[in-house]
Amino acid sequence: MRGTGVSDTDSFIEEVTEEVRRDRLFALIRRYGWIAIVAVLLLVGGAAYNEWRKAQDIATAQALGDSIVAALEQDDAPERATALDGIGETGTSAEVVVALLRAAELADAGQTPEAVAQLDAIALNGDVPEIYRQIAGFKSILLQGDSLEPAERRLRLESVVQTGSPLRLLAEEQLALLDSAEGKPEAAISRLERIIADSEVTAGLRRRASQLIVALGGGTQEAEQGN
Repeated sequence: MRGTGVSDTDSFIEEVTEEVRRDRLFALIRRYGWIAIVAVLLLVGGAAYNEWRKAQDIATAQALGDSIVAALEQDDAPERATALDGIGETGTSAEVVVALLRAAELADAGQTPEAVAQLDAIALNGDVPEIYRQIAGFKSILLQGDSLEPAERRLRLESVVQTGSPLRLLAEEQLALLDSAEGKPEAAISRLERIIADSEVTAGLRRRASQLIVALGGGTQEAEQGN
């Protein structure tokens, strides 16, 4: 009988202890449960907000693409340039792409000074990513052509080469043409051979360099390999 009483007492104590634990748990939930709920809502809400932002970014990009396509579908270069100019602010990178396209259309329309001004504005804008600035500066040099003094043209092209720009080999090609125009075929051939030997040269540029070497009377082994 004593054993049974002890067992009943132990069971009673365990039940009371469990009830106390449960009461404490509910008390803790009532007191701090809102924190867990808020955390869950923030996680869910944050994910929803991120998805909304992604959708907005995609929609903006699609709208910009549609605007550019519509502008480029105009009948002639002046109309295309005007339509591109009408595209509103869309963010630095997008704006500079539109500006580069507009400069190209202005050049096609024969409005070279306006195109050069557009390109120079991009090239001198410190807020524009470096690669776009380099592209704009290089295209400006090409558009100005012989209107630039040879010394100024050479200085600008050499600056492109020295910066290690992705356009450096194209600048080297222009310098070779300038060497040739100034009656320095040996210097031009030497520069063209360096272009051919460069590990980053494209097939098209290698072919042009090889053809120019032959035209200048070089006919070197490098030119034959480039064909």
